[in-house]
Amino acid sequence: MDTLREKKKKLDDYLTGLRSVAVAFSSGVDSTFLLKTAQDVLGNNVIAVTAKSCSFPERELKEAQAFCTQEGIKHVIIESEELSIDGFRSNPKNRCYLCKHELFTRISKVAKEHGIRHIAEGSNMDDNGDYRPGLQAVAELGVKSPLRYAGLTKDEIRVLSKEMGLDTWNKQSFACLSSRFVYGETISEEKLRMVDHAEQLLLDLGFHQVRVRVHGNIARIEVLPEEFEKLVHEHVRNRVYREMKAIGFSYVTMDLGGYRTGSMNETL
Repeated sequence: MDTLREKKKKLDDYLTGLRSVAVAFSSGVDSTFLLKTAQDVLGNNVIAVTAKSCSFPERELKEAQAFCTQEGIKHVIIESEELSIDGFRSNPKNRCYLCKHELFTRISKVAKEHGIRHIAEGSNMDDNGDYRPGLQAVAELGVKSPLRYAGLTKDEIRVLSKEMGLDTWNKQSFACLSSRFVYGETISEEKLRMVDHAEQLLLDLGFHQVRVRVHGNIARIEVLPEEFEKLVHEHVRNRVYREMKAIGFSYVTMDLGGYRTGSMNETL
C-alpha cells in the first residue's frame, strides 16, 4: 500500500504541474479516475471532453454526462465520426492510430478554445503490454498520460477508485466498438449497431465482462471463464442464440479462451 500511496502522490504532483488539463473522458474506469483526481488537484482548471460517435455506445455517453453533472465538471461533447476518416472503414492494423490522431486533434482545438494548457488520456501500465498503435498518436501530439507516468496498473486504479467512492471501481472494461472486428473486415454503421446490441444483450443478462467479436457473419462471444456455465445454461444459451440471430448474425459461437483484452491482435 505504501507503494500505491507513492504512485498516487506522484500522480497528484504531476497533475499539479500541468496547471490545467482537458481529459479525454469515456466514463470508463481509467478516465473517470483520472478526471476526478485532476478535479481534486486542479479544481475548475479541468474540463472533460467526450467524443460522440457510432462506435461509442449511448449508455457510455449518458454515464459520462451524469458523472460530470454530479461532480460539477465542465463537459464538452464533440462529434468525432471515425468512419469518415480516410481508410478507417477498411479496418487496417493501424486503425486505432487513425482514430486517436483525429480525436486528439479535435480535443486540442477544444482545449485551446477554453484556455487549457494540456490534454490528458487514461492509458495505464497494462496498456504497455499489448499492440496499441493509438499510443503512437498520443506521443506524436504531445498528449499526456498521467496514469502511465505514475506507474499505475488497472488493478491499482480500481483500488484507488474504490477508496475515492467512485462507482466505476468495479465497472467492466470497455473499448471502442470498432475493436471488435477482425483486421481487414469493413466496418460499417450497421455492423457497429449489431455489436452494440449484442453486447447490451449480454450485459442485460447479467454478464459482467463481455466482448462480441465479429468474423464475417460469425459472432464470437467472450465472457469471463467463471461465467461459462451461465452462458451455456439451456435457457440463457437459447435466448442468446435466438436474439443474436435476430440482430443479424448467421452463426453464434463462444470463445473457450474466455474474455481477454486485444484478442484480435493475437494473429498479428
